[in-house]
Amino acid sequence: MPASALRRTKIFSVVATLGFALAAPAFAAIPPTIDGQPMPSLAPMLAKVTPAVVNISTKTRVRARDPYFDDPLFRQLFGNQGVPRERVEQSLGSGVVIDADKGYVLTNHHVVGGADDITVTLQDGRDFKAKLLGSDPETDVAVLQIPAERLQALPIADSSALRVGDFVVAVGDPFGLGQTATSGMVSALGRSGLGKGFQNFIQTDASINPGNSGGALVNLRGELVGINSMIFTPSGGNVGIGFAIPTDLATGVMKQLLSYGKVRRGNLGVEVQDITPRIAQALKLKDANGAVVTRINEGSPADGAGLQTGDVLTAIDGKPVRSAQDVRNTEGLMPLGARVKLSVRREGASRDVEATIAAVAIASVDGGKVDPRLAGVTLSDLTADQKAGGGFGVVLSGVKRGSAAAAAGLKDGDIVVGIQQRKVTSVKGLPLGAGLAGRQLLLTVVRDDSVYYAVL
Repeated sequence: MPASALRRTKIFSVVATLGFALAAPAFAAIPPTIDGQPMPSLAPMLAKVTPAVVNISTKTRVRARDPYFDDPLFRQLFGNQGVPRERVEQSLGSGVVIDADKGYVLTNHHVVGGADDITVTLQDGRDFKAKLLGSDPETDVAVLQIPAERLQALPIADSSALRVGDFVVAVGDPFGLGQTATSGMVSALGRSGLGKGFQNFIQTDASINPGNSGGALVNLRGELVGINSMIFTPSGGNVGIGFAIPTDLATGVMKQLLSYGKVRRGNLGVEVQDITPRIAQALKLKDANGAVVTRINEGSPADGAGLQTGDVLTAIDGKPVRSAQDVRNTEGLMPLGARVKLSVRREGASRDVEATIAAVAIASVDGGKVDPRLAGVTLSDLTADQKAGGGFGVVLSGVKRGSAAAAAGLKDGDIVVGIQQRKVTSVKGLPLGAGLAGRQLLLTVVRDDSVYYAVL
């Protein structure tokens, strides 16, 4: 038998063994069934999911800073030419309808935070101006509302039931191309330490790219398990490491935003640090797992539970503590009044104690009491998480549109570390009274690890 005929015979034999029906020996199409069973497809599930995933576009007006226009002598010489000008920044993201009757849309804080204009576009092409009901930068969760009828919402799954290896699908609007679905699996759970804020990410290899932020991560039943949030990438594009906020966390934050307009966080009143090999040796520990207690606030839940400096927290509610960040995450993600079980190791012996998450007392002051040019903004002390690693200053919140702070480009979450070239460490150290000297108010501001000057 010729060699070519032999190869064809082997091909036909293999195909016949798989049960494929061939219409033509050389150009067989992919069969609709295998052994009488339909080929698997995600299309039926996606047909139910995609109408609930929306595109979000925002416009933010920011002051165009110019070192010449900020100079008082330049303004005196050139008059109105020195008036600060505005530019409009635009961005794209995604969102998920989670309540069709009330028009609630869940998305990321970084998609809509600080925006002056938010437009939500549905899959059917309808556009709606959205109202921002609440936003939490610490967890990167935001809730919008749109005045739309005939909406379709996604059912929400219990994200705590996810397992590494479960198949998931990401739906969003990457690069502004239009609605796109990508599939993959859960690569890891409980990821943290990826930046600022409180984190408990789902890691997935389903492609997540710029514009996917705020979109849906669903299981194969079409239920929402996460809100796509960020990627790890050396190039700016997807490399198979994406992160989503679990629905258990996102919906908990959403409920607080809808009820109070903000997230009311508590703490244990304890400061902890990672255990290095030298600390483990000094405390005679067998390993470096856990977080060592370095300070207990008097009258705090930790004080009431009997914790002491030098104790090692090994688990919270049965979940292992591997670092100080794990403790801060737990404090920031649990609701006020929650009872937690703390597993502690002290002088070689282990014990369990209980504590109740209590409200955090954070000092704050109206900016107008510091200086009239700061009216329309609130200055507050940093949280324990923001102070970690030596952070200092006061954080801005409630920046009102039309205020001098807003005109200078300041945003909620900005941290002021200096006023008139003087270091600012806390609200207690702010000058209160008739106002600060000088025709212009110079603030040293930290935003996203960058430092710049703002002039009011």
